[in-house]
Order: sequence, then C-alpha cells, then structure tokens
Amino acid sequence: MKDSRFQILARLLVTHSINVQPGEKVLVENTDVPTEFTVALIEAIGEVGGLSLVITHQQQVLRSLIKNATEEQMKTIGDIETVRMEAVQCYIAVRGTYNSSEYSDLPGDNMAIYEKQWWHRVHSKIRVPKTKWVVLRWPHPSMAQSAGMSTEAFEDFYFRVCGGVDYKQMERAVEPLQQLMASTDRVRITGPGTDLSFSIKGIGAIPCTGHRNIPDGECFTAPVRDSVNGTLQYNCDTVYRGTVFSGVRFRFANGKIIEADAGGNTAKLNALLDSDEGARYIGEWSLGFNPFVTIPMRDTLFDEKIAGSFHMTPGNAYDIADNGNKSQIHWDMVCLQDAKNGGGKIYFDDVLIRENGIFTLPELQSLNPESFGG
Repeated sequence: MKDSRFQILARLLVTHSINVQPGEKVLVENTDVPTEFTVALIEAIGEVGGLSLVITHQQQVLRSLIKNATEEQMKTIGDIETVRMEAVQCYIAVRGTYNSSEYSDLPGDNMAIYEKQWWHRVHSKIRVPKTKWVVLRWPHPSMAQSAGMSTEAFEDFYFRVCGGVDYKQMERAVEPLQQLMASTDRVRITGPGTDLSFSIKGIGAIPCTGHRNIPDGECFTAPVRDSVNGTLQYNCDTVYRGTVFSGVRFRFANGKIIEADAGGNTAKLNALLDSDEGARYIGEWSLGFNPFVTIPMRDTLFDEKIAGSFHMTPGNAYDIADNGNKSQIHWDMVCLQDAKNGGGKIYFDDVLIRENGIFTLPELQSLNPESFGG
C-alpha cells in the first residue's frame, strides 16, 4: 500500500523546492531511504517531464569508504561525481541515518580527505552554486529518539513540518525581513552568556522558504568577516562528524574565534576549528522562523529552522551571501532565544527587532508562529 504522505512530500520537492521543468535532469541521491519514497520521487519527476538519475547509498557503506580512504581513492570518486553533478540541472538528496554517531570514531585525517576531495569539490563548488537543489532528512527511529518521541509520533510530526507548511505564505511574510537585513549595518545579540556585535553591511540577505531545505524557514546573511566581536553561548547540542558537542561557547576578536569551549569535547572542537584558516571565522548568520519546528533534535536541518532561533556558522560562506570566508568547514550551530530557553534580544542598528524569539517590529510580526497557526 502506498503512503499518501510520500506522494505529497515528493511532489512538494519536485514542483516547489526545485521546480523541475520538462527535459531537466534531476539527480536523486538517497541514503538509507525506503525504496517506496525513491520511487515516489521518480514518478513525481516524470509527471512534470523531468529525467531522473538515481544513486542510493547506505551509511555503513559510506563509513567504510571513509574509514579506508586514501587521497587517490577520494580524488577518483570526486572526479566521477564531478562529471555526474555537472550533467544535471537539479538535485534532491534525502538522507536517512540509523545512527547519528556512525562517523564519530572515524580518523580526522580521513574525514578531511573525504571532505576536500569529494564533498567540497562536488557539493560546495558545483551543486550549491550551479544547480537547483533541495536536501532533507528521513525520519528513522534514531531521529525520533533524539527528539524524545515515539517513532510513530515523530513520523507524524515529520510529515507535518515538512509538507504541511504554507511556503507561499512564508515567501510573502519574509520579504520585509529580507529588505531590513539587506539595509542593516550593525547587529547586536544579547542573551545568557551572549553579548555579540557584528556588521552585515553590503552582504545581502537570502530568504529560505522551501527551495533548498525541507523543512525550511530562515533568512540568512553573513557577517563582515572581521567585524565579529564579543561572546556567544549556544544552547542547542550540535552534531559534527558524528560527535555531539554541548554548551559550545566562543569568544571573538575582529572576526576570529580566539577562544572555544565545549566541555569534555573542547580539544576536539578546537581541532575542527583548526582545520584551515577560515574555520575560525563566521561564514553565515541566520534567523529561524518555522512555526512547527519547536524542539531541538540534534539535527541541523531541523534545529536551524526553529522559530525564535538563530544560527551562527563557523566556516565557509555561501556565494550568494559572501563575506569572502573560505573553508572546508561549514558548521551551523543553533541558539534558541525563546523565553523558556533563557530569552534574548536582537538589535539592528540599535533598534530592537526580536525579543525572546518574537519579532517586535510590526512589519515582521507576520513571521511569528501565531501567523502560521503555530
């Protein structure tokens, strides 16, 4: 029996997220996803006249490849995947994981080779700037466990927050925020353990309303590279290369992270930030406003969209909101500013625009959860 939710989500990805046109080639890259959903994607692409190319992965197979990686091996894979990515106009990736810590014990040098020769070459340099793309997770029990929910309840939640949002309404509601961010110079953020200031002048702002990630709901920019000063205390766990980092705290001076703490994982955190020169600078800053994503679940694609959150990203900047920072790292770390998580304030050029996760300016209030029924 077909799950109607599969068809609804597949059509959303194909017709809204990447808007496949007749004759366009679509690379579908699924990891540990039910065959039925891959079939639903192929059928949805075919309905609009698109041409499907499909790769299916298993996380344990990818782990073994990385564990045994050599420079030559990863370069060869990168060469092949480069040709494949350059041959398509659209890209859909649905990524399931049975174990979010599957990569936690892989050697750092091997991960660096994988990221440099495969991931960065194919995704950062080709897929992101040159294709219409969308990426999402698949609701395995491991995600339900991270969210503190039963598998059944989490699946219902997943399909509601992914396919139940009126993204057209969100597109209209975010326009004033995009315009305000594009015209803002100075930003200040305060909250528990946080007093941070930086400039976003001249960088521009990019609204995200279901065309790159599902679920979606954010507007991002990047700080002027050397403008970030002060302290930042994150309150969401973050998972990177299979390791959970809690209570991450940064101190900045002239854009650079000069102190980084993560309790028992401080050494590992600093090793990652020393991956290259750009890893200690910020490549993205974003405000989240998806009304149906309300709790963190150690999954960036969900957590960074939580209404009332922001994320501040060490590492590579996106070309479409570029501050010049380049790195093989792009690590979205999330801070919640709703009242139950300690609150906080955000100012644009000394004007309060959000307090305790709620937009205060009249022109921004249509982004608050009650406007979406959240």
